[in-house]
Amino acid sequence: MGLRADVGTGDGAVFSEDILKIEVHGPHEDYLTIIDVPGIFRTTTQGTTKEDMFMVKELVKGYIKDERTIILAVLPSNVDIATQEILELAEDYDKDGVRTLGVLTKPDLVLESSAQVAVCDLIKGQKRPLTLGYFLVRNHGPNSASEEQSELDRIFRHRPWIDLPQDRVGIPALKEQLGLLLFEITQREYPKLLHDVNNQIKECKKELDSLGPPRQDEREQRSFLSHIAAAFQDCTRAALAADYNADLVFDQVDLRLITHVVNITDVFSAEFQQSAHSRHFQNLELFELCEESEMPPDDYHEATSGMLTIATLEKLLQGAKVDDITAEELAELSDVIDLPHETTMPRGDVTAWIEDIYLQTRGLDLGTFNANVVAMAFSEQSRKWGDMTKMYLSRVIITLHRFIAIALRSVCPEEQARRQLWSSILDSLVERYKIAMDQAKLLIEVERHKKPYTLNQQFAKALSKARGYRIAELLRPKARRDTKQYGKLQYMVNLDDIAKAAEGKNNMEQLQEEIHDILHAYYRLALDRFIDNVFQLAVDYSLLHGPKSPLKVFTQEWVINLEPEKLERIVGETKIAKRRRSKLAKKIEDLSSALKILKV
Repeated sequence: MGLRADVGTGDGAVFSEDILKIEVHGPHEDYLTIIDVPGIFRTTTQGTTKEDMFMVKELVKGYIKDERTIILAVLPSNVDIATQEILELAEDYDKDGVRTLGVLTKPDLVLESSAQVAVCDLIKGQKRPLTLGYFLVRNHGPNSASEEQSELDRIFRHRPWIDLPQDRVGIPALKEQLGLLLFEITQREYPKLLHDVNNQIKECKKELDSLGPPRQDEREQRSFLSHIAAAFQDCTRAALAADYNADLVFDQVDLRLITHVVNITDVFSAEFQQSAHSRHFQNLELFELCEESEMPPDDYHEATSGMLTIATLEKLLQGAKVDDITAEELAELSDVIDLPHETTMPRGDVTAWIEDIYLQTRGLDLGTFNANVVAMAFSEQSRKWGDMTKMYLSRVIITLHRFIAIALRSVCPEEQARRQLWSSILDSLVERYKIAMDQAKLLIEVERHKKPYTLNQQFAKALSKARGYRIAELLRPKARRDTKQYGKLQYMVNLDDIAKAAEGKNNMEQLQEEIHDILHAYYRLALDRFIDNVFQLAVDYSLLHGPKSPLKVFTQEWVINLEPEKLERIVGETKIAKRRRSKLAKKIEDLSSALKILKV
């Protein structure tokens, strides 16, 4: 404890906060703890310091504030009671005085009659009274170690002590009073003591449960990690099926995986429809507006399908704020993702650009054009597809990565094991994210740089429709209004006018319009096909449901195939955890034994 035996040597301390504990066990021993604390002193002496003075006072306070502690204020009879700080301190923590006993010692040193009267007044309660009063005892001293207690108590048979109440003098009287007081305190504190012991047992069990099942050997370790893997896969299945009633963990917004992916995909589709092209196409469908105030329902729906307002886009992304990526996530995913950036809106009219391309690539043709013109024009119109698609995949990957991290936190609350597990699967996760991103890059390469071609009948239909719009627009000045049918204005045209409709256009204009309409029809078809393929192959198959999905990295099969050394590193208990588990188990055992004793 570092205490020095000789104060004058200067080696070691005079006082210590350490406790010297002596336990006495036996079938006939009482459940009683006696704590002997140093006496409080107000001034320093040789070998003591102000720090010692403060330490002693705080030590005494620490014990007497407990409501189950009996305060024995032991005071020499030959000193002035008014100078004894312990009585004032006891009053601070025992306002009603129901657990403070005054014990006066060394009556043999009180020789003056006035001093003896003062002591007697204290015992009789006539001076500085205590609720439980004072007791007068005589203990063994340095020169009376061989004397019996009865011999020491002979002093109480003489005046002035003989005149005091006999139940207030001698150690037997003090012992009897202590027994009664201890019984009263025990009766008063018994319900609270039972409650406290029960609460301590619950807290210990709760902490023990937080450590998880014991993981001392390979069998226990594999079983523990396999259970976590099963719980993780259950969480994943529920998240992919939007079964958010499966567990309370789905109260966490980031665990609603499929909802976020669908919302992000809707935003991607809407942004792609609105701004993925470099230049604006001619909107031939507007020719149908004529003099009416609104577009016909079928055409209007076709022209605006898939368009979402900015407010709707922001609302869809509100639940999955993937743009605020953390530094830790960025460090883990920096080799895979593209950080979000602002997408430029389409500019200018594509027809003027088509004219320039045609003039730069034409040859000796007769009313035709070089087939490469469409390929070049499509490559220009789809120039933003790559960046927008990689940004979309990045958003999905960040969302998925965040889901896996939070799901693991839900099924594996032990931080040490979770950190080791995350470190063990991180490389595999990133590798599978790259596979999905590579799949998206392949789709971008195929769509943008191959020669435009399709077997889809919708292409011919769209091209024919565009040609029809242009002829209808040429005929409109010569058309005659007719009556409305079904709420739609009708026009009458002369058949001869139809044959002469395009006579006013030169070869350049006709080729320009033809290239535009072919490009427009193919672009719309390719765009819808591309959006579907990116979602189906890069997201749904590669990231969510396919055999190489990152969600299938941490499975029970993975746990079964783990090498014992790696298994030990992931979920093996540390020495600190093992000691803590053992200590908690021992404490629960001791508290349970104490509870049985209390209930007897």
